[in-house]
Amino acid sequence: MINEQLLNPESIVVIGGSNNTHKPGGAIVRNLLNGDYQGDLRVVNPKEDNIQGIKAFHDVKEIPQTDLAILVVAAKYCPDYVDYLCAEKGVRAFIIISAGFGEETKAGAELEQRILDTCEKYGAALIGPNCIGLLNRNHHSVFTLPIPNLDPKGADFISGSGATAVFILESAVIKGLKFNSVWSIGNGKQIGIEDVLQYMDDHFNPETDSLVKLLYVENISNPDKLLYYASRLIRKGCRIAAIKAGSSESGSRAASSHTGALASSDAAVEALFRKAGIVRCFSREELTTVGCIFTLPPLKGKNFAIVTHAGGPGVMLTDALSKGGLNVPSLITTTETTKTTSNGDNMSPQAEVLPEKELSKLSQLSSEKTELSSDYYAQELKTKLFPGSSVANPIDFLATGTPEQLGTVIDYCEHKFDQIDAIAVIYGTPGLTQLYEAYDVLDQKIRECKKPIFPILPSLHTAGPEVEEFLKKGHVNFSDEVTLATALSQIMKTPQASPFEVELYGVDITRLHQIISGIHQEGYISPDLVREILSCAGIPLVPELVSASKEELIAFAEKTGYPVVAKVVGPVHKSDVGGVTLNIRTAEHLALEFDRMMQIPDATGVMVQKMLKGTELFIGAKYEERFGHVVLCGLGGIFVEVLKDVSSGLAPLSYAEAYSMIHSLRGYKIIKGTRGQKGINEQKYAEIIVRLSTLLRFATEIKEIDINPLLADDQNVIAVDARIRIG
Repeated sequence: MINEQLLNPESIVVIGGSNNTHKPGGAIVRNLLNGDYQGDLRVVNPKEDNIQGIKAFHDVKEIPQTDLAILVVAAKYCPDYVDYLCAEKGVRAFIIISAGFGEETKAGAELEQRILDTCEKYGAALIGPNCIGLLNRNHHSVFTLPIPNLDPKGADFISGSGATAVFILESAVIKGLKFNSVWSIGNGKQIGIEDVLQYMDDHFNPETDSLVKLLYVENISNPDKLLYYASRLIRKGCRIAAIKAGSSESGSRAASSHTGALASSDAAVEALFRKAGIVRCFSREELTTVGCIFTLPPLKGKNFAIVTHAGGPGVMLTDALSKGGLNVPSLITTTETTKTTSNGDNMSPQAEVLPEKELSKLSQLSSEKTELSSDYYAQELKTKLFPGSSVANPIDFLATGTPEQLGTVIDYCEHKFDQIDAIAVIYGTPGLTQLYEAYDVLDQKIRECKKPIFPILPSLHTAGPEVEEFLKKGHVNFSDEVTLATALSQIMKTPQASPFEVELYGVDITRLHQIISGIHQEGYISPDLVREILSCAGIPLVPELVSASKEELIAFAEKTGYPVVAKVVGPVHKSDVGGVTLNIRTAEHLALEFDRMMQIPDATGVMVQKMLKGTELFIGAKYEERFGHVVLCGLGGIFVEVLKDVSSGLAPLSYAEAYSMIHSLRGYKIIKGTRGQKGINEQKYAEIIVRLSTLLRFATEIKEIDINPLLADDQNVIAVDARIRIG
């Protein structure tokens, strides 16, 4: 229930404000005053007559009608204050800083509920309790520092933890990242992260609103709502990045102890973020780095030029970009030579400088083409730099390089090297040039160039004033090249927001409901019911027969044709009890295996299948409370059980999502085909993923499903073994 009184109040009262700025009540008054709040500011303190230059009211009954109340008093007093302020003083927005509510005790939860009931009765907005406050361009109602630079096009930051919000702000400020608003929702009793996103979506104006949203999430209370509004904002041009804390069992316990919120399955969170198009981050540094990248022109390709006067950072950035799926292409094709020092140490590869007549010859050859080659321009650039410089990429113009040479190199990357999509500039303190002058050149080029430039200014200690001056001009700084590369790779591998439409083609929902309604017992269901359910999704199945009759199974094998596979029916984990035999080629062998398997504990029959060949694939799904079904796919066999090479998605899935899941697998080269082997029919694999996800959307009774393996070749993808648990 976000309203105008919360966002732009004409009057604010701080209940519990003080002169001690080392306490929350005093710090909030200080920040409101320093933030040049334009409305009427009131403070209630029974023991003081003047609070930081403001006349203090001794009793809340003395204050005039007020829009927003900030409560910094003990939890036990808060419900009565809220009751009185709503009924008598017209307050319609509250920020409750105080802790000691539902995050701690049952009695605290009852106090919190009383506050919520009153706010709902009077239509009042509620931030908190147990938060650091709300910060926007109208009022700085937080008790913490730092207060970042506020700008309409800065990031909107929403955090489920107050202390973590402060740490993230500190990380952002030193990078130059600006903010439009900071929301610390605390316990989120009325307004949670999902509600803030809803408000931002409902009132979105692409001309005036921030396009960058950063989230720190400890609990996703309404996944559907988060998915809906985050993906809508992204489709409108916004970019969202988020940390979801509590992804491990221990982290979940820590999150629970901190906020009283249970962390959700990490696979479900991963699937939700992928579906929404949210860039997932795993640290404060990564989140703020992604936020800084979002403020730059969008990256339209994968090819980077690295401009540096220090070889080592250039190499580290090259490695990190390459590891993340980005490219640092060579700009020259001429022979490289290696310089060797007198003690035998190898230095950076240096391009062999062509003689003037060779340059002329190369120019003549190139002039016959529409454009001059990258090779020519690289050699031309070489002549404008000091001897020993390398133009191979990274472009190392040495510690002795001048600011003018920095500008020249950037100009070549912008105008001459067409294959380059972005420029990373590493420029610290060489001790030989004036950084102010170099950073002025960098400032000018960032404003002029259409290709995004990523400034990496690592000398925060020795060049603090110079970096600060650069940031004041409206730029950001990535002081660590590897963190930048990691953030870029996270952005590049995040898919676009998925459509809301469900792919119903080929899925028999009516028949599915008939089958499910006829199952009256929970647990793993029989193979014949598994086949019926999978057939509702049109998933191809290998011919099979389940029977407790040896004669029936032998007759089936004779009809289908050998070789066949025999599997015990009853035990859940067939392989663990010796319940699977492959490559049975005769009736006698099948009879022996039947007799052996029927002796296995809990065996109720034997399944015989036609034995097929192909690449083993896997599809599975698990129902997560509040999220729905998380669908997993990957290579089957050892790749699932040992290497855990799986991708996740949230049902229902579109074809684009299914392809994205398949392509993100580490073993995708096997699916595509490698070392002379044909790839599988990727289209049919994606189709099965989509069909299964649609089926699951309409069958919440299916708590687990595991199809492993599917056997695939370049023609077909067929399910060989599957199990389904009903709950």
